[in-house]
Amino acid sequence: MAKETTTKKQWDIVIIEPRCKGCGNCIEFCPRNVLEFADHFNKLGYHPPRVKSPDNCIGCHLCEYLCPEFAIFVKPKST
Repeated sequence: MAKETTTKKQWDIVIIEPRCKGCGNCIEFCPRNVLEFADHFNKLGYHPPRVKSPDNCIGCHLCEYLCPEFAIFVKPKST
């Protein structure tokens, strides 16, 4: 019987803080609760998101689809 192996694909979440206006869409609608608001402010005076659970990201790209400012995107983790 052959052993079936699965590999978990890792993702990098890139946040462009100067663009973020703190709407929270990426945080609220993430299906895996990967993001949260940062404690600091960006140059516009908003709390940008920060990655709190990177291993939970499944690469669904929902955060980038919902961002009105194009301030976040997901890419395959570089090895």
